[in-house]
Amino acid sequence: MARFFNGREIELLAPAGTFEIFKEVVQSACDAVYFGGPVLNMRMMRKGYNLSHEEIAQALVMAHNLDKKVYVTVNNLFSEEDVEEAREYLRFLDEVQPDALIVQDMAVLELIREMGLTVPIHASVMMNVHNLEMIYALRDLGVSRVVTSREMDLQTAKLLGQRSGMELEYFIHGDMCSVHGANCYFSSQVFGMSSNRGKCMKPCRWDYRIKKDGYVFPAEYPLAVKDMFMYEHLPELIESGITSFKIEGRMRDKEFMVMLANSYGEALDRYIDDPIGFDRNVDSKMLHNNRKRDFSTAYAFGKPGLSNINRRYEGTGKFYSTGKVFSTPTAERELSESRVVELRERMAELKKSQSAKPELAVRVNNMEQAKLVLELGVEHLYLPGDVFEPDLPFTKQDIKELGAIKGQTKLYLGMPRMMTELHFDQFSQLLGGERLPVDGLLVTNLGAIRRFKDMGYPMIGDVNLNVYNHLAAELYTELGLQKLTVSPEMTMEHFAAFTSRSNLPLEVVVHGTPALMYMEHDLFENTEVMEPIGEEDNLHVNNSVLVLKTDKGENPVYRDQYGRCHLLFAKELCYLPVLDEMKGLGISTFRIEAATYSAEALRAIITAYQAAIGGNGNKEDLLGGLKPVYAGYTLGSLQFN
Repeated sequence: MARFFNGREIELLAPAGTFEIFKEVVQSACDAVYFGGPVLNMRMMRKGYNLSHEEIAQALVMAHNLDKKVYVTVNNLFSEEDVEEAREYLRFLDEVQPDALIVQDMAVLELIREMGLTVPIHASVMMNVHNLEMIYALRDLGVSRVVTSREMDLQTAKLLGQRSGMELEYFIHGDMCSVHGANCYFSSQVFGMSSNRGKCMKPCRWDYRIKKDGYVFPAEYPLAVKDMFMYEHLPELIESGITSFKIEGRMRDKEFMVMLANSYGEALDRYIDDPIGFDRNVDSKMLHNNRKRDFSTAYAFGKPGLSNINRRYEGTGKFYSTGKVFSTPTAERELSESRVVELRERMAELKKSQSAKPELAVRVNNMEQAKLVLELGVEHLYLPGDVFEPDLPFTKQDIKELGAIKGQTKLYLGMPRMMTELHFDQFSQLLGGERLPVDGLLVTNLGAIRRFKDMGYPMIGDVNLNVYNHLAAELYTELGLQKLTVSPEMTMEHFAAFTSRSNLPLEVVVHGTPALMYMEHDLFENTEVMEPIGEEDNLHVNNSVLVLKTDKGENPVYRDQYGRCHLLFAKELCYLPVLDEMKGLGISTFRIEAATYSAEALRAIITAYQAAIGGNGNKEDLLGGLKPVYAGYTLGSLQFN
């Protein structure tokens, strides 16, 4: 089965969570079906869902007999213990030949190349593909289709598709995230359940209050986005040149999915048959009446703001996508002495025979912090690509000034987590002119590696590349990175296995309040359009800082120069008690995320870490005498096994 409009193929892609659902959905008005197998996919939370090996093979025969395609999701991050299982699973999939695999982890690309497999590859939405350079880089690695970032508007998709020639897949209906793809670490840090490994506990759908400037605002579910609904905009989707129209819903029931696929498929057929006389509203009321949440067109036509947030039904259970509430607010765990002892013992088991003395890196937010880092002789200074307000981005003159006084410190220029075509133009202009006095670049996405690798600046992979296994690390190194930052989601066992397996230079974020969520959605808008319902001071940060409050704590939120929001830890990440053991694992660099600290607080933190690295720390005190600045200390995902 295939649909065409003006000679261009259009695919309606529907999900199936089980083999029973697949057998019904594949008979519907869709052109292709996607599902997960028994392992290594992003829907691992619901018992009895996903297909067995035998069911996958049967599903392929059934679909191909109907002239329809099947895509299998192998789209979570792999730990070291997953790698061998992945080899066997990929070998099986290559034998049964689905029409493509949908993948997130770079390790899949490496394994397919290493094993000489022929199964086609599609880049998952969890790869967060959002610029032309990323598409080019993935094409070079053998990817034939890209599922676009959820925040991509149709005009950008049209531009990228036309310029790259790549097939694009776009979500048109269903559950969406408020956070940029693969940039949400909240679930892993609070529950040890990684949203990038198919086990998200949905903290974005908790009931929060927003506080700012001493006031409380009535934003009940400020992160809970509505379901995507593009049924009335199929002409615009087709005009944008998108190849595949994707419905979300691998956890939803059979009758609902068949109803969705038939409604969208019938509408596409009506438009193809009579585009001038097409009625956008047929079935629209029926779909609205059977919705799981309220509807939005999300980012398809620009930034949606508060119109994308589902205020009315969230939290009741009635309008959750699976009919149940996944989790309730949970406090970030306190750093405990008993857990520190466990971590020390586990890391000591894997101590490497020889390891060089690690160095310290600090990412700052302003010139005062930067000059303090240089004064204290820290080995690496990172200037951020995303600068938190009210500070302003570092200017070319700032970089030159720091370059002139940096001494032995290595200075690195960071890039935004999400880079548009405008950002590439700006950085290309900056880096393509006179040589800057920087020692390297801190890169955040695959496209930046491709664009800037030949400019003569050494490159370090930032934390949001989410490197979780040695195969992905080796591929990134082959592409041009000289050092990689370890995924912040690693549990104790995953961290131990990865660091012991890898011989590449690795960096670990050891202190500070790194971002748990990174989003296009502007939480500050609530405070501009809503009347406050009370007065209340922030507990741990200045009242000028926006916080999301639950009964378990307060998470500060900072907006950067691009208007993007960064939700941070309530507590401070602190690995100071296990620094000696991390040194024994051969970690080359320890990083402090310093953006929110005063110069005075940052001086104390840097001094404590320098003493610990040099072997001069206070051995009698678990924290070397260091006192928390905010709500206490946490070990983040290392709290979990």
